[in-house]
Amino acid sequence: MTGPLDGGAHDGRDPDEPGAFLRIPAPRTAPDDMTEAERPPAPEASRAPEPLSHKVLMSLLGAWALSACSAEETTLVEAHLTECAPCADEALRLRDAVGLLHADGNLDLDPLLRSRVLENALGRRPARVPVPGWAAPYDAETARLDALLRDIGDAEWHAPVRLKWYGDEGAASRRTTVAGVIGHLMTVDGLVATSLGLDDPLGSDASAASAHPTERTESFWRAAKPPPTRTIHEPWREQSHTLIRTVSFAGRGIAELSVSYGFFALPLRDALLDRAFECWVHGADIAEAVDYPYKPPTSGHLHEMIDLATRLLPAALAIRRRGGLATPARELVTAGSPGRSLHLEIEGAGGGDWFIALDSPAAVGSRERTVAHVALDGVEFCQLVAGRVSPEDAAAGQDGDREAIRDVLLAAATMSRL
Repeated sequence: MTGPLDGGAHDGRDPDEPGAFLRIPAPRTAPDDMTEAERPPAPEASRAPEPLSHKVLMSLLGAWALSACSAEETTLVEAHLTECAPCADEALRLRDAVGLLHADGNLDLDPLLRSRVLENALGRRPARVPVPGWAAPYDAETARLDALLRDIGDAEWHAPVRLKWYGDEGAASRRTTVAGVIGHLMTVDGLVATSLGLDDPLGSDASAASAHPTERTESFWRAAKPPPTRTIHEPWREQSHTLIRTVSFAGRGIAELSVSYGFFALPLRDALLDRAFECWVHGADIAEAVDYPYKPPTSGHLHEMIDLATRLLPAALAIRRRGGLATPARELVTAGSPGRSLHLEIEGAGGGDWFIALDSPAAVGSRERTVAHVALDGVEFCQLVAGRVSPEDAAAGQDGDREAIRDVLLAAATMSRL
């Protein structure tokens, strides 16, 4: 064939010769004198995709996860995922499964995946029975620890964990295992359970009836023969859920129910906040032992935990003073009156300003009566209260009365316990 495809027009070269080329003709348009019947149909205007049924959209999730849907199907599926929680959960699972199919990728799941999904779920889907706001930190911290425990293997339940605290004689510690830590949390949470009329995880034995957290823990560890394993997870988890359900259904007034710790008592709202704090601290202990990523609580919950510690500080300082471990009171005032104070400035997450009464637990902290100023990061202050950081090592900005600063930092550290 010698004629070019453009109907005869060419550049003068033989198209069979090297270097010759063919021109592609432009699309034809209908001549002006063509009748309507002869004219080709005009392209239809773009229309919005027709809606599909839930069943059809659900059947497309696998193709969507593989990026095999058409543009129209992708638009419909993704719009549906914003409205249908079951399909959104299934889509997330399928997309994660697809990620495992890539041979050149790491088959280990992202260790932060569960915590991200859990955080998203807790933030977007309210519980059927609303949890009281004052119980929300405990609910959140037990959920985070539960997610960690579900991710670790059988052998990691026996990983060594060293629990630390700061007593009157300085730093102290005790060696246990991941399972032992969960047993400790469960037995101390039992103080809250029994105050609500629930079963004591230690039973009704007289030796186990102590309200002192350390004695309860030692009793549990002595009786646990052989040592606890991952089987402790479910009893702890069920007790936590039962506590949340009970306070959620209890109604007004329950928040002020007294919970005895043996040597002191707290209203239920503060006791659950204390348990949330312990759950976070020991969750971080476990995470460090098994090399698992673990973040601090949310800023709002961290603020509540710091506030509880500052409210307990004047009493802790008074106890040390009675034992001759702190400087004597300088200016006693009547209950409810402003007294000499330390300004505690918490920076970063959970931050704020608190004024700690120095001379009497019945006095009121006052900005006008401030004699010392301490600045600390929020997480570091909590580590000090938990006994994980010593008063000498706390990176605190300090100004003013040095004795008052030393007394308050030591009192904060000695609030820690096993």
